[in-house]
Amino acid sequence: MHVAIIGAGIIGLSTAFELRSRGCEVTVIDPDPGQGASRAAAGMLAPAAETTWGHGILHELLGASNQAYPDFVQRIEQATGRRPDYLQNATLVVAAEPADRDALHELVQLQTSLGFSAQTLLPSAARRLEPALASNIAGAVRCAGDHQIDPRSVVAILAGHLDAQLVREPAVELLQRAGTTHAVRTGSGRIIEADQVVLAAGLGTVAGTPELPLRPVYGDIFRLQGPAGPRLLTHTVRGIVRRDPVYLVPRADGSLVLGASSREDGNEAVNIGQMHKLLDNARRLVPGIVDCSLNEVIARARPGTPDDRPLIGRLDDGMVLSTGYSRHGVLLTPFGSSLTADLVLSQPPHAEHARAVDPARFSGGSAPDPAGLSRAEPSRTDPSRLAPTRMELHP
Repeated sequence: MHVAIIGAGIIGLSTAFELRSRGCEVTVIDPDPGQGASRAAAGMLAPAAETTWGHGILHELLGASNQAYPDFVQRIEQATGRRPDYLQNATLVVAAEPADRDALHELVQLQTSLGFSAQTLLPSAARRLEPALASNIAGAVRCAGDHQIDPRSVVAILAGHLDAQLVREPAVELLQRAGTTHAVRTGSGRIIEADQVVLAAGLGTVAGTPELPLRPVYGDIFRLQGPAGPRLLTHTVRGIVRRDPVYLVPRADGSLVLGASSREDGNEAVNIGQMHKLLDNARRLVPGIVDCSLNEVIARARPGTPDDRPLIGRLDDGMVLSTGYSRHGVLLTPFGSSLTADLVLSQPPHAEHARAVDPARFSGGSAPDPAGLSRAEPSRTDPSRLAPTRMELHP
């Protein structure tokens, strides 16, 4: 089977990798692989720290995908000879002030009710783990199962691995025959025929795509170089500062990713106000960042949906959609690539998970069911579906 995949971010490339591992021929179409939302993403694999009231089954999907990551990384390394920058370094969620500590305690209640690991720490205990934390923090929680990966390393490895299958042109039109997508027209006029087409272009528009409930959610991201000597941080630090979120993600080379802005103002450029707030809040938690140097500041838009769950499902007999991952795109990569491959190959996926991300949930209808989804039992995730040796549902 030949599958054309539109979009070479972390989702599109990982889906191509998954389909190739299942015996498919793939073509990936993107004029600038890896330069969209994946370029800016910090790569926090933090289902516990990302917990939010009202997200329902999304918690389950995040936990399941996080469980799949060790095997996902191992498979990439075995296939390419290169290992993504994956660190199982735990996450500290830190409250700056007493009012923020109250929010932290509410978060812990939700985390423990969902079965996530969350250890409440006194400020002194948190500073023993991370001496760079400010002396006047109000409290902290350690999420041992929340890790990180550098999305740029994943994209670079997979883009290199799939280089011969990359078409570095824009996809401008989906071509249909009798209501079934069968080909993609590129910017040069080239027509790429395929047995199946996967649309994983994030917010990219392609003629012939149905209207989707997506909106651009912008994030401003700093990349800092830590001062000489020991690394400033070893844990990922997510902070609550006057109820505003901020995060600092340490990389193995001593650099840090600083972020957490979220805006829907339509401005593609970096926002100065958000930059100031992020730096000020980060300095409040980790005063030593004032000794860092600036490597990069960028802004990117993530494709958001009304319920923050992605849109993964069959749109017609020749096309599967995989987009709308919002801020969870990196964490949901093993889940999304595996489910998309199941749908492409008409292999029955986990029914409850597939329904949770079905694009038809916003239209009140139901998508085509060539994979037998409606007949699949909504049981616990089959470990072989997401990660052949390690995947299990996070309780």
